[in-house]
Amino acid sequence: MTTHTNAAPVQRVSVVSTGEVRIRPEHRAATRKPMYWWLATSRRWTEPLPINVYVVEHRDGLVLFDTGQDRASVTDPAYFPGGPVGLVYKRLARFDIASHQTLTARLASIGYDIRDVTTAVLSHLHQDHIGGLRELTHAEIVVSRREWETLDEPAPEQKGLLRSHIRIPGLRWKYIDPRPLTDPALAPFTTGHDLFGDGGMVLLPTPGHTPGSLSMLVRGSHHPPLLMVGDVTYDSALLEAGHVPGVGEKRRLMDTTAMINEMRRRNPGLTVLAAHDPGAAAALTAATHGTRLAEAARA
Repeated sequence: MTTHTNAAPVQRVSVVSTGEVRIRPEHRAATRKPMYWWLATSRRWTEPLPINVYVVEHRDGLVLFDTGQDRASVTDPAYFPGGPVGLVYKRLARFDIASHQTLTARLASIGYDIRDVTTAVLSHLHQDHIGGLRELTHAEIVVSRREWETLDEPAPEQKGLLRSHIRIPGLRWKYIDPRPLTDPALAPFTTGHDLFGDGGMVLLPTPGHTPGSLSMLVRGSHHPPLLMVGDVTYDSALLEAGHVPGVGEKRRLMDTTAMINEMRRRNPGLTVLAAHDPGAAAALTAATHGTRLAEAARA
């Protein structure tokens, strides 16, 4: 993939984690078991997985991709629904979030003030991606229009959408629709949304985990292309092998996975960064630090 010369506004890319989550193995990689069957019968949990928030320093402001999990989810007994729906949430995931793992604290740990954030892009609206919204009333929150529409569809809580933690008074939302793109470097994707109009950060429709899931391609002069994919996969190696998660619409997940793998095939330097991939932080470090070392050696 050719990095655009006008993508230079992207200066630095980092990752922080707002805690850890354990999920079912069948959630991480789909099996032949229907979701509610494995959810009711599985007795195993994965190892702790990160809850990643990607931080992009752009000349027009600091941009987040996802906002992590709210610590209130482990301190407030009323955070989740009660009854049978609440039981599903308990069976689906276990969270561990320390007091120093709020979004504000994690950004401070890498040298940023929460008020430096001008834009937060949400891959989708599940709880472990919207947890920092209460800390971002000063920023613009970007989500796909299709994803936003799911809040008004029947039984949103049963689909992982906690509306009271999303429709927070004071937030400034921006709803985007994929538009035709003429950049051949984005193939096989043909639609998307150029966040700042400079080619450096392009939002791509990657439905399947949810109907309106987005990924974000980040291109800059200091690193190879980075594709942040939310929950399209829980592990870059699983995605490369064609395995899809156990939550979502399987056919659409398979189609999206095939498109991302085709983009990676066309662009061998592309680094895929998922929200809960334990190897994502190391992959990001290798992609960005390695490039800078090479540039320093040439200089």
